[in-house]
Amino acid sequence: MTSPHVSGDLPGPGSARLLARQERWESSARTYPRHLPIALAEGAGSFVRDVDGNVFIDFLAGAGVLSLGHNHPELVEVVARQLGSLTHGLDFPTPAKDAFAQAQLSMLAPRLRTRMKVHFCGPTGANAVEAAVKLCKIATGRGDVISFQGAFHGSTHATMALSGLVSQKAPVPNTMAGVHFFPYGTADDAALLERALLDSNGGIPLPAAVILELVQGEGGVIVAGTDFVRRVRALTRSLGIPLIVDEVQTGCGRTGTWFAFEQYGIEPDVIVASKALSGIGLPVAVILYDAALDTWAPGAHIGTFRGNQLAFAAGVEAIRIVRRDDLLGNVVRRGEQIADRLAGPAAAPWVRQVRGRGLMWGIELADPEDGRPATKVASEVQISALRHGLIVERGGRQDAVVRILPPLNVTAEVVDTACAILVEAVSACSPRTSSSRSGRNGPPRGVI
Repeated sequence: MTSPHVSGDLPGPGSARLLARQERWESSARTYPRHLPIALAEGAGSFVRDVDGNVFIDFLAGAGVLSLGHNHPELVEVVARQLGSLTHGLDFPTPAKDAFAQAQLSMLAPRLRTRMKVHFCGPTGANAVEAAVKLCKIATGRGDVISFQGAFHGSTHATMALSGLVSQKAPVPNTMAGVHFFPYGTADDAALLERALLDSNGGIPLPAAVILELVQGEGGVIVAGTDFVRRVRALTRSLGIPLIVDEVQTGCGRTGTWFAFEQYGIEPDVIVASKALSGIGLPVAVILYDAALDTWAPGAHIGTFRGNQLAFAAGVEAIRIVRRDDLLGNVVRRGEQIADRLAGPAAAPWVRQVRGRGLMWGIELADPEDGRPATKVASEVQISALRHGLIVERGGRQDAVVRILPPLNVTAEVVDTACAILVEAVSACSPRTSSSRSGRNGPPRGVI
């Protein structure tokens, strides 16, 4: 698998058969195969093959989980070796777990590293978010939480209450109370939060935490402004409010630094990490937090699968490979390459904006007449890309942002091939009503 190759219609007969069986037996909550109608058979590096023999460049990469691509041979070897000794250890200390904790702490700046503790959560990012919020509520004795419009923190009862997506929580009555949403991303948005929290008649009690993504991934790859982040950090510090940064998608090198907050020159109180921690898709989640918040009792937040020794062993090896191969440098270089390759489509009248950081990019599509999200066009782009051998995701308002999350070790050649497919798809799919630039609303066009 070194280049994309698709023959015949999608889904092919083998994929169609498995998709039909999935329809019969699996929950209606499944998502990806509804938009990407293929059944996967194997993967290697940046490529996957479906059961009909079609080969695709995978720029979804397990929703960012596969930071070193599919089946990285060194990670496979480490996991196989660990498999023969110990696979599950609850919260007992083990050599693999100790090495994993030290490896994660070693990726923090020295001053931050010395005051942080590690908590191993259940295996998902949502569970880690819940742990972070619970930690802050217990430590502060307060109950409210501030989140931001466009945020996504998970699909559990509490985390969807912290998320901006209204359609997700609308069917569920009485989600977690006490969550307040503010606009996201600009200095003006930070000023609005400042006025609300500093106003004795502002209506919001001093919260237990502020939770923040540095780049809103599911929200449409929206990059927070530096002034916004620094003002939120200064405000929360002055008021004694713990700041939680949700790095589930941005963490482990995705944006070009190990954690995205490093690029803003801030120190959070709690860091949430999951997705790419193992590098190979084995589930693990942690929170790294200021020791001053460590007031909870034994058993305050537990989970049977918090002792995944395979994920620990893989995570240590993944960090070694990231350092050895300068993968953070590769992320920066490939990000610059993607920005250059996508500059052409940014001028199309139905492209509102191309934006991203590192290897986390989105193309927002909108009707050129009225600026409304072009959901149908984004869907056509996704399907066109798939038919030409490229897997991409959608997100943002009304799923009108075409998103890519390549592996951190993706090569320049693969990026060129993938971008060529994506550029062709964006150029070929457009609103049928108009190709005029007039009547546009919303953010300015361009690559950011």
